[in-house]
Amino acid sequence: MRMVGDVPIGRRVHRGARVVVARRAASACLAGTAVLLAVAGCAGGQAAADVAASTSAAGRSAGTVEPSRELSRTAEPSRTSEPGSSAPYRSDRTFQKVAVPVRVRIPTIGVRSTLARLGRAPDGTVEVPRRWEQAGWYAGGFRPGQPGPAVVLGHVDSHNGRAVFYELRRLRPGATVLVDRADHTTARFRVTRVERYRKTRFPSDLVYFPTLEPSLRLVTCGGSFDPASGHYRDNVIVLATAA
Repeated sequence: MRMVGDVPIGRRVHRGARVVVARRAASACLAGTAVLLAVAGCAGGQAAADVAASTSAAGRSAGTVEPSRELSRTAEPSRTSEPGSSAPYRSDRTFQKVAVPVRVRIPTIGVRSTLARLGRAPDGTVEVPRRWEQAGWYAGGFRPGQPGPAVVLGHVDSHNGRAVFYELRRLRPGATVLVDRADHTTARFRVTRVERYRKTRFPSDLVYFPTLEPSLRLVTCGGSFDPASGHYRDNVIVLATAA
């Protein structure tokens, strides 16, 4: 696994081929470290004053996987072959079309945020939200509601105070997470686990490994703050499944 700043990025298996993708983190307090998706390094409260200055220039973090192919395409049926020849195999499995996410809501902890669409920087790392109060969805990964883990990243705090995912660590299994989509539909998820990991031992497979059912990963920074590096030492990861 390759470490990008504070953000260890995961591997994703797609159609039988394993792709190891490195993710990067910004020196500001973000959970991109998500996601796909990736975990970002986070600067803490007042101690992050100088870190915040570098954040605008380093508006990228967590490395990420290559954009996944559109999963909403319906497979065509097999065509009848000519006598004496065998028809090529075509899967009859289809996938429901899913609109892009535009907002995340977590009623239990008072989170209601529009979602920045995160892409990849020229160096291949994942961008992180530019605003402390806004979460971001890695558009190169799965969409919330598609089979697979959708990853949402958010800062924990800034030099001015709390950020969008400050209370994320307080979530408990059973809590509801809602993701509103561009077509006015809402994907509903139920929290199953809330974990904290050292950034040096980031669980890539847990966050990025493909799932057969729709799932969601929320990532931010946590644990103790290291004033020497200007980063938090851990990552808080929330795992949720479709409700």
